Amino acid sequence: MLKEFKNFIMTGNVIEFAVAVIMAGAVGLVVNGFVSDIVMPVVGHFAGGMDFANLKVVLTEAAGTEGSEGYVAENAIRWGAWVNTIVNLIIVGFVMFIIVKAYNKTKTPPAPPAPSGPSQEELLAEIRDLLKKQ
Repeated sequence: MLKEFKNFIMTGNVIEFAVAVIMAGAVGLVVNGFVSDIVMPVVGHFAGGMDFANLKVVLTEAAGTEGSEGYVAENAIRWGAWVNTIVNLIIVGFVMFIIVKAYNKTKTPPAPPAPSGPSQEELLAEIRDLLKKQ
């Protein structure tokens, strides 16, 4: 059983999958950094300098001092953070679309299909007609 497990782990598919997962995590960090550090400040600038993450509907105000006995944290619907998440999803999807499109352009195009000549019946009819002329 240990030998079978070793063979399974050492196959190319498992190793390639592991590398793909690690690379996907790294690409995800790069894309999320691009969105949060470059794109979202631009979106916030054009939205009047507003940071969507701070937008919320407070259901219950905080009571007391944080860290003291009897402290009750604020209860709020943070809809601005949700808007940020939706914008991030759209931007990440667009960036991934651009990456896949660029990758597909680097692939070699498939070989064009071989030109189809006349069918066997057409060739036989042509031979027949030539023999009739002789």
